[in-house]
Amino acid sequence: MERIVLAAPRGFCAGVAYAIEVVDLALKIHGAPLYVRHAIVHNEWVVRSFEARGVVFVEDIDEIPEGMPVVFSAHGVSPEVRREADSRNLTVIDATCPLVTKVHNEARYYARQGYFMIYIGHEGHAEAEGTMGEAPDRMALVETPEDAERLELPQADRLAVLTQTTLSVDEVQRTLAVLQRRFPHLELPKKEDICYATTNRQAAVRALARECELILVVGSGTSSNSNRLREVAEACGVRSHLLMTPDEVDPAWASEYRSIGVTSGASTPEGLVEDVVGALLDGRSNVSVTVLETVIEDVSFRPARSLIELAMARS
Repeated sequence: MERIVLAAPRGFCAGVAYAIEVVDLALKIHGAPLYVRHAIVHNEWVVRSFEARGVVFVEDIDEIPEGMPVVFSAHGVSPEVRREADSRNLTVIDATCPLVTKVHNEARYYARQGYFMIYIGHEGHAEAEGTMGEAPDRMALVETPEDAERLELPQADRLAVLTQTTLSVDEVQRTLAVLQRRFPHLELPKKEDICYATTNRQAAVRALARECELILVVGSGTSSNSNRLREVAEACGVRSHLLMTPDEVDPAWASEYRSIGVTSGASTPEGLVEDVVGALLDGRSNVSVTVLETVIEDVSFRPARSLIELAMARS
């Protein structure tokens, strides 16, 4: 191994940083135990670090004692989950990524206008379940171009398409091309649903693939955007692995590859990247570590002022 190339941008997106800050503020205000519906972000390290501070992650609202505070994760929730929280008199603190909220708003708009919607996403993913819950009787899910080819829809004069925010840009384009061929009057949102961070990190991986023989994606196996980064690298013809800890680094890689690229998913703390790079170096002093910057990100989301003020009053 002669060099390690770090992708930029990589790691935390604005939505993940926002969700983590919201939980931090909620802990200051309410203390432990603090309940969070679903993993706040799809990264085990982040989840475990919050559990150590008294956060309790649950999948069902009925696991939360009545009247307690609950944080909704970055992935968003369906109206049904919100109704369940209300019925149990829970104090809701919403950490939904604003870009996911945008897709929820689109779903509600299209439903009010009488559209039937096609949702491009992964079945069972928390974000998909939340968005489709906005209009479950007016939405069908497709995952692949093959799904789009087989899709049968009820009779509808108006059709629209929505997309999970963390998908592969290339895969969505292929799926969308099939849908637009089959349903020429399909309406698209004014601004695409795939988030800026997903798009930027996938573009950075393509740039890495032009320079590196192996690409390592630091992230969780449950993270949609991390899995897509590995798939993008392999679609570029470069061998790629998804890993979470330095223990997963194969020592043989250092002798098999001259150049190794490293990136990380949008819910991966930078410390995990540093640990993986340290394991790759393993005391080697003749290996260069460089950064390949493809775009500068300046997006940030601020929690509600009321939440910040409450936290400051309690600190």
